[in-house]
Amino acid sequence: MVNKEIPTTKEIRNKNTKNIYLPDAIKFTSVSLADVFNNKLRLEANAFNLDAKVAKEKVLKNKYGVVKLWSENGLVGEAYHRPRFKRIYVDQKEIPFFQPSSITEVYPKPARYISSKTDTNLEDLKVKKGMLLMTVSGTIGKVAIAGKKLDNQIFSHDLLRLVGKNKYDTGYIYSYFLTQTGQSILQSNNYGAVIKHVEPEHLKDLIIPNAPEKIKKEIHDFVTQSYNYRDQSNDLIDRAEQILYSELKIKDLDLLKIEYFDDSIEVRNYTTKLSNLKLRLDGSFHVPKSKAILKHLDKHAKEVVGIKDDRMSDKVIHPNRFKRVYSNAENGVPFFGGANLLNLVPSSGKYLALSQHEKIINNDLRIKENTIIVTRSGTIGKVVLCPKHWDNWIASDDLLRVYPKSKKVAGYIQCWLNSEIGNSLLKRNVYGSVVDHIEVKHIEETEIPILKNQEMQQEINDLVLESNKFRYKAFLKEQNAINRMEEIINETK
Repeated sequence: MVNKEIPTTKEIRNKNTKNIYLPDAIKFTSVSLADVFNNKLRLEANAFNLDAKVAKEKVLKNKYGVVKLWSENGLVGEAYHRPRFKRIYVDQKEIPFFQPSSITEVYPKPARYISSKTDTNLEDLKVKKGMLLMTVSGTIGKVAIAGKKLDNQIFSHDLLRLVGKNKYDTGYIYSYFLTQTGQSILQSNNYGAVIKHVEPEHLKDLIIPNAPEKIKKEIHDFVTQSYNYRDQSNDLIDRAEQILYSELKIKDLDLLKIEYFDDSIEVRNYTTKLSNLKLRLDGSFHVPKSKAILKHLDKHAKEVVGIKDDRMSDKVIHPNRFKRVYSNAENGVPFFGGANLLNLVPSSGKYLALSQHEKIINNDLRIKENTIIVTRSGTIGKVVLCPKHWDNWIASDDLLRVYPKSKKVAGYIQCWLNSEIGNSLLKRNVYGSVVDHIEVKHIEETEIPILKNQEMQQEINDLVLESNKFRYKAFLKEQNAINRMEEIINETK
């Protein structure tokens, strides 16, 4: 989906917003008797996706004609998902296991680890670099190209793997599914009913513009360049973490010496001093692993301070909670939440009504480049350094903002909080019996080491900032591909 530049408050206010709270215009269309029979004689309106019908009519009118996606003359060479299997999860880092929801993340990480004793063909579950991946249940229709981070990685069975028939088809199909038109068609069956699960067979009746090979190559190349930039960005992140761990003399967190109170029994048990209690009576805050990390940092870092240290940050804020009033795209501003935070282009598909939320949008919700965003509830500890293309975008009030002291430390803070060791110290502050949370003070108190070698600390910082430049380049290339595909769809005969 194209993410156009977010309008300023003044631009939206100057529009005619008198009708913002009037009901949406009535949607209506005709449905053929054949469609009713083909849709199991269902007569209720929600059985027929009007947006999909409009989208199909638009595609059918494009100047290049259409082809069914998976057919003799189509663009798909192979499409499949795998059978269900019983998973054997393990705590130790044995075989990384990815969930479909992670395919859209710029730097995907495994959700769990599974045992090699898992009774299934693990090789068949692997995805290969260059494959088009699609979520087929839950939130269906999310698409991504497998980059270097996902090459030969194991995913759950519930992920569609797709390979283009010809050299330039995969990137072309990917761009089509990033458009609103392509998504509307994908999420309905041939007769217009909204589908809850995508099967490979659905692709056999799905139409797509049949642009000339030259145009397919142009779009595919944009997509390829975008994913090459993401790979380069991730390589820099990896390099920064390698330097960080090297400077702190850490090879593997599992190798840190952890002291338990009584090793003669299988139940893990430990003690803590009253002076270290910090009014926290939950055992997870005092786990020996955290103590071992802090003890190691005291030994190998020049100094260990909190994120709130004035050499690290200016402030950490949590915007005030508010009752949201949503609007349409013309009278509101798009915003995103924690579920979208790790994507190249975070989007929730919702818009806040500017007339109701102008003050909090301008004072608290708008974000700036190099602000560090941290999820504070649900899945705790997702951390992102805002790249250039997020500047002035609107982030949810449920996301904490860390404002670095300057660009000289912004990348270093991001690297630390996003690393396994820094993230574990952040997450030990989690509280809540049902829904996990952290607050501003927990971010402020999270320990961060100041390295003995300041040149290496600066190099870590610069590598992270450079990685964000590649993410911005990746964004621009992907937008080029989407915009070109939109031109094809809207160019009539």
